[in-house]
Amino acid sequence: MPVVVVANPKGGVGKSTLATNIAGYFARQGHAVMLGDADRQQSSRLWLGLRPAAARAIHTWDISADLIAKPPKGTTHVVLDTPAGLHGWRFNDVLKMADRIIVPLQPSVFDIFATRDFLDQLASNRHAEKMQIGIVGMRVDARTIAADKLRAFVDSLELPVLGFLRDTQNYVHVAAQGLTLFDVAPSRVEKDLEQWESICNWLDT
Repeated sequence: MPVVVVANPKGGVGKSTLATNIAGYFARQGHAVMLGDADRQQSSRLWLGLRPAAARAIHTWDISADLIAKPPKGTTHVVLDTPAGLHGWRFNDVLKMADRIIVPLQPSVFDIFATRDFLDQLASNRHAEKMQIGIVGMRVDARTIAADKLRAFVDSLELPVLGFLRDTQNYVHVAAQGLTLFDVAPSRVEKDLEQWESICNWLDT
């Protein structure tokens, strides 16, 4: 059972956007998907409450601020949305579960500094050898200097860069309906689905 953890200690980098869309991708493939939310804000859990009954099923399970629970039996794919400032024993509990960690990163010097420290923590963790780690650039405008600095940073990492996602209201619109890019007509989000291709390929391998 693959467990994909979306993590970054910096708040507001797009963790919930990534986590919900990864869950939507797995659900479109017909998997029994669980979306866990270890964030006190419970953004992913609230999003699930908006999800229409006609949409492909994505389930959740109770994860409190003091316990990272194992997924229920019958689950084939797990996506875990994590809080900002994840550290200590909760950080270790998440890593024990994780097969893959996706780190969202925005083109901001503050995000880059915070993420570098987080990646160093990941590399030094005793569970690091069993995990695959990938970076996803979030809200990236390829025409900006900030995007150039982000590319320079990720080029210095010995980690795969899974893709760069543009800043678009498409994510906002589908999330407001409890949906993902993978729940709507492809023609509506064609450019965004193209950006997701490399991420999806990494998730499938």
